[in-house]
Amino acid sequence: MSIAPLAWTTVCAADEILPNTGVSALVEGRHVAVFRIGESRFHAIDNIDPKSGASVLSRGLVGNLGEHVVVASPLYKNHFDLTTGACLEAPEYSVRAHSVRIEDGRVQVALG
Repeated sequence: MSIAPLAWTTVCAADEILPNTGVSALVEGRHVAVFRIGESRFHAIDNIDPKSGASVLSRGLVGNLGEHVVVASPLYKNHFDLTTGACLEAPEYSVRAHSVRIEDGRVQVALG
């Protein structure tokens, strides 16, 4: 059994995302939040806050909780790990994490 290759979708130019902020994108019909951490690290998770159903996670505050790089939901302040999508306060509200790469200066996302 072979694994299908990832389907990459170009979201924007890497320079269009300011360090330590996020943007929202529609990838294959799914709301995705793409974050730039520092100058060169990028992460993507679902943008829908599972507690409220609103597409707002890209607007949350980025920071650290211990060893976790997280975004705090702007609505209920739950913290989502940007690497795994895990909700640190309530695991039942975890979201999906997605693959991100930079190709020719463009951010590309593949749904995970």
